[in-house]
Amino acid sequence: MSAKKNTSGKRMSSEDLLQRIVALFNREPNKYFNYRQVSHALGLEKPEQRQRIYEMLATMAQQDFLTETTPGRYRKKNRGTKVTGTFERRSTGKNHVVTDDGEQIFVAERNSLHALNGDTVEVYVYAKRRNSETEGEVTAILNRSEQVFIGVLCVQKQYAFLITDDKTLANDIFIPKNKLHGGKNGEKAIVRITEWPTEAKNPLGEVIDVLGEAGKNDTEMHAILAEYGLPYRYPENVEKAADAISDEIPADEIARREDFRSVTTFTIDPRDAKDFDDALSIRKLPSGHWEIGVHIADVTYYVKPGSIIDKEAEKRATSVYLVDRTVPMLPERLCNYICSLRPDEDKLTYSCIFEMDDNANVLSSRIRHTIIRSNYRFAYEDAQAIIEGADGNCRDEILTLNALAQKLRAKRFENGSISFERQEVKFEIDAEGHPIRVYFKESKEANKLIEEFMLLANRTVAESIGRVPKGKKPKTFVYRVHDQPDPVKINDLAIFIGRFGYRFRSEVSASDLSRNINRLLDDIKGKPEENLISTIAIRSMAKAVYSTENIGHYGLGFEYYTHFTSPIRRFPDMMVHRLLDRYIAGGRSVMETTLSNKCKHSSEMEQLAANAERASIKYKQVEFMSEHLGEEYDGVISGVTEWGFYVEINENKCEGLVPIRDLEDDYYEFDEKNYCLVGRRKHRIYRLGDAVRIQIAQANLDRKQLDFALVEP
Repeated sequence: MSAKKNTSGKRMSSEDLLQRIVALFNREPNKYFNYRQVSHALGLEKPEQRQRIYEMLATMAQQDFLTETTPGRYRKKNRGTKVTGTFERRSTGKNHVVTDDGEQIFVAERNSLHALNGDTVEVYVYAKRRNSETEGEVTAILNRSEQVFIGVLCVQKQYAFLITDDKTLANDIFIPKNKLHGGKNGEKAIVRITEWPTEAKNPLGEVIDVLGEAGKNDTEMHAILAEYGLPYRYPENVEKAADAISDEIPADEIARREDFRSVTTFTIDPRDAKDFDDALSIRKLPSGHWEIGVHIADVTYYVKPGSIIDKEAEKRATSVYLVDRTVPMLPERLCNYICSLRPDEDKLTYSCIFEMDDNANVLSSRIRHTIIRSNYRFAYEDAQAIIEGADGNCRDEILTLNALAQKLRAKRFENGSISFERQEVKFEIDAEGHPIRVYFKESKEANKLIEEFMLLANRTVAESIGRVPKGKKPKTFVYRVHDQPDPVKINDLAIFIGRFGYRFRSEVSASDLSRNINRLLDDIKGKPEENLISTIAIRSMAKAVYSTENIGHYGLGFEYYTHFTSPIRRFPDMMVHRLLDRYIAGGRSVMETTLSNKCKHSSEMEQLAANAERASIKYKQVEFMSEHLGEEYDGVISGVTEWGFYVEINENKCEGLVPIRDLEDDYYEFDEKNYCLVGRRKHRIYRLGDAVRIQIAQANLDRKQLDFALVEP
């Protein structure tokens, strides 16, 4: 029985009383109670309280939650079903189990058996009350997921705890002193939960790695990577294997390749890049046409299938780009030295070579293993200066390539490609990793020049395998696919932009829809709402993924598309290179299941890497704004929730929360359908997209959160 409650004080609401009665019967599903026993168990023994309980028990029996076994005696009416599902732990205590068919079953903390996020559990499902969510209790934990948490160690004389950053675990983790493994008070650490006894409030754990002093840049960046299950250091044995690879190119290997070393070739990359994946070559043919070579680092020449380098690359699937560092997919010797297309060095490449006329029509193409020698290494800024009229090396070649790229781009948009160009937030970082300036990365003509030729190569490779004569089945391949958008989300987008005065027809064909989206993106260019609307438009799109099933790439308007051009930093590109080799040599189609699983893993790792990148940006934004407390900025409401609204500052795109509790002029309610908060008395509305002025109130680095205070006009 639960402890008796104080019966004094204000009258308990019907909902609260109902919840307490439900909890009692859930705890004792096989026990019989009359209204006096229920009153006693709940500590509610005043006559009027007993009367309310008596009436409520009768109602619950009518609603089929209780069974009246004999007059006045009730027992819980169980559905009697047990199901399995995945446990989702939430810091609010509103835990759920999600079954295989997507049903969500609420599990109160007291009924969770201390299941953790991701555990496979068996759930006993209670009888469902009318107008309430399905509820149950965990009866068995069938499979424990690997449970590691990041947080700050609190080490005392007799005991230690990990105060976790994780929002899914409200409890600190108790760590026996002999399981600290060198961790000290105030250090960030990764802790694995070893057990959680049923009767214990806190789980038990052990330190598996110490990240360093909390607040230090390296510590926090490593913590972000660990939070998403991404590696933050390279295994020594893999580094040693890479160090043993020779950079000498055998003469017989050169002899079997098409030689481009005498053709003008160069790379264009970010100024701080070290891994040069791709190079472009250009020469005029006797016919007057142009031969354009898109040369890609031939990584798979050096990384053999099944080697420890290959296994590590497959596991990582992608390089991760945080604000202040790159966490590479391949060991440094390969990605920055042997495979990187550095100037004045012979390099092995896999190339798409195009014959094009002055109107950027592709007259023919071929895919070949090649050897190149890059003449120059340009930063985007250098190439852009040449495009804008400056003198420089390869001036004529860059101008020709740019003219062709612009024509390719125009054709692409005519054929249904969508023009998403969001401002990218970048930070200038000092030697200690501290952000000293926020700026925006602009995509200029030099960026678009490279983009167009990479898109052309990727599409050409995909078509070479996927496009087969009618009646023939294409061989299994890795495609980069992008599904058509969900009509509901597109309709929501149309309603949302209407608030800004834009009109948008959503119930049209796929090709007309892409044209409408492009028209919208053109209309908002340079407007205060540009970033917000383009963000909402991107969110209405499906996510691009890797797949063996080709459904085309809606966003690009391509029937066939893959990733071929970045094997230094993406494992799917390595897969594509190997598949090309196999099929060009006449090999049989690979098993789809194996390839499909690798595609799924690569897509998942790509998403984790993107999440980690966003988290590192968020951390640096909070760190940057922590030195501007009290300052005022203009911004736009970028998100609305039941706990407040988010504001994106116009000047630097840093985002923070205006908590609903701080809106003291009224009681505000969340209108989910219309993306707004509405005052109950004064009917003031705070809506997505509204311009507001805010003051920086608080910067919490642990939670990566900025709190703003609204400045009244």
